[in-house]
Amino acid sequence: MENLHFVDACESEHFKAMSLIHALGWRDTYAGYVPGDYMAREITDDRWVKFFREDYELGRCHGLLLYRDDTPVSCLNYGAARTQNYNAGEASVFPNDAYAGWGEIISFYTHPAERGRGYGGLLFEEALRRLKADGHDSAFVFVLRENGKARRFYAAHGFAWDGTHADIPFPPDAVCVDLRYTKAL
Repeated sequence: MENLHFVDACESEHFKAMSLIHALGWRDTYAGYVPGDYMAREITDDRWVKFFREDYELGRCHGLLLYRDDTPVSCLNYGAARTQNYNAGEASVFPNDAYAGWGEIISFYTHPAERGRGYGGLLFEEALRRLKADGHDSAFVFVLRENGKARRFYAAHGFAWDGTHADIPFPPDAVCVDLRYTKAL
């Protein structure tokens, strides 16, 4: 029998595991949508380690992993909805003023080799439970418009597109569209 357990990301090994799962998820999911040169240059295994560490240290959001025994199989970041970019002075790519007070699933990936086993659903529902316990009545997640599999996943968990989106520029001239999926908790 599998020993599945949640781990709150708070140590370097957690941040490294999350970054690797994110990088593998990006490479698998966004190939053909995000420019290949950007992926090759920017999406490294350790790309997000410093961001996850800073988020933890500053309390901006929470990292959560699902482990099977000693193996991290899925991870996400959740917290209060971002109403501005974390870098002071930058305009937000995700204008969220109308969503102040909401919870947000900021990022969410399951290791590509571990998909289809229900791990992502367990982790996702745990994050929603925690957002509700933190006092959020509603939550949202952004999803790439072309990512039909993820859109079906969110719909199966009670989320629906609310008609809003964010354009995500990728140099030099590509733009991806993220749709905002929402749910009352």
